[in-house]
Amino acid sequence: MRYGPPARRTAPAATPRTTGYWRRLLPVLALLVLVTRIPSFRHLLWSPDEGYLAVQARILADGGELYETVVDRKPPLLPWLYETAFALFGDESLYAMKALAALAHLLTAVLLAAVARDRWGDRAGRIAGVLHPLLATGLNPEDTQAATFEVFILPFTVAAMWCAGRGRPGAAGLAVAGALLTKQTGGAVLVPVLWLLRHSAAHSARSGAGAGTAGRAGLPRLAAGLVLPVLGAALLTDPAGFLFWTVTGSAAYATFTGSELHVLFRGLANTALLCLACAGLPASLVRARRGTADLWVWLAASAVAVVAGFHFFGHYFLQLVPPLVLLATAALRPLHPERVASALLTSGCVCVLFLTWGLLAPRPELAHAQRLADSVRALTAPADRILVWGIHPETYWLADRTPASRYLTAGLLTNYSGGRDGPGVGEKYGVTGAWPVFTAELRDRPPALIVDDSRGKPFAPDRLPTLRALLARHYEPLPATVDGAVFYVRSPGSARQETDALYGRPPGG
Repeated sequence: MRYGPPARRTAPAATPRTTGYWRRLLPVLALLVLVTRIPSFRHLLWSPDEGYLAVQARILADGGELYETVVDRKPPLLPWLYETAFALFGDESLYAMKALAALAHLLTAVLLAAVARDRWGDRAGRIAGVLHPLLATGLNPEDTQAATFEVFILPFTVAAMWCAGRGRPGAAGLAVAGALLTKQTGGAVLVPVLWLLRHSAAHSARSGAGAGTAGRAGLPRLAAGLVLPVLGAALLTDPAGFLFWTVTGSAAYATFTGSELHVLFRGLANTALLCLACAGLPASLVRARRGTADLWVWLAASAVAVVAGFHFFGHYFLQLVPPLVLLATAALRPLHPERVASALLTSGCVCVLFLTWGLLAPRPELAHAQRLADSVRALTAPADRILVWGIHPETYWLADRTPASRYLTAGLLTNYSGGRDGPGVGEKYGVTGAWPVFTAELRDRPPALIVDDSRGKPFAPDRLPTLRALLARHYEPLPATVDGAVFYVRSPGSARQETDALYGRPPGG
């Protein structure tokens, strides 16, 4: 049994049919992507991740440093892309990033079509290209329509497989690096890339052609293409901070403790949604065996990436879509055109359901963040620094106020994330070393306003001794609240107390 894609056929002389293939297919794919991305333009924001990235981009544009003056557990590529988009098109909206997300999906569809065409011919390329935008809508719109990490992972992962299949290990390494620098789990595509290169080399050796590039120079070229961009990104930021925030500093986050049933239900629900998106395909998928071992390895590696961290957010599942598309294409291509059309029509009808969901679903958390932002603007001056104690950093961006801390959410300081609570949330579960830095930031440059947006969640200030003491000593609550969020302003005597402490005077002296 041969693993990986078949050897490429010698390209025939150009004909009107072959030269017009992409000219006919590209407009169809562009139209499909545009239609399936319409809901993304309905709301200003779809997820807190977009808000986090927008705030990061503003801080970086003002001279901030990634992993120093603003931090996150993610690699730098997408924050840099947001920063660039803001520099070119302004930072008042995310429409530029929404357009780039649509472009990422289009590029993914084109690359999938190219992979399928290399393996199985023109018809398979068209099937794969059309399937991608249909299946990529098959989750909660909050997960599929947001311009966040997994969307930008997809073209890199497919490019890595396409390059590996064509015997270009150096380019494949660059594509793996792009995925890895977008989000750590993007590096999972390295497993099927290695599988492809290994079995391509073995096939070449058996055929008498020798191990070839994939055997003799493939691994060094792959390693160079992968390692050099990652090292470059580390040097452009801070090597120690890059290593800590992307690798070593997330041990508490990636555990299976706290709200296990809640997290498992989320995983099952998102699995069910993706299965619904594939409603026309499951019977065909089980027949996709011959010559698709590398695709099954890709699907398995992507599934491990989805499981990593035991959070099971819906956008994690987007990584499964490209291998699913190619496996479905492998199963559909030998069928009668009417059966293929029926499968695609079924996928299209299910896609319409998800698009309707995206167009009609309310966004109560976005409305809440906008109300908070309105109140923050009314209570502060443009130059004031504020602290929003919650998990919705988009409030900073909507209010156009500077964060008082490099930690943009309470999650980094308490390990709260996505409903996970219980014994794994609290000061001692935050990122190592974060609380001393946090308290120093608030002491050196006290925020003019603190917004407690915990609303009874496990990271509420009354459960955190350090924050509770800070509020009690230097701040007082305002009588008015917004949806349960409490606003704290500086106490009248707080500035005098800090001055006395600075010069060593006794209180009131």
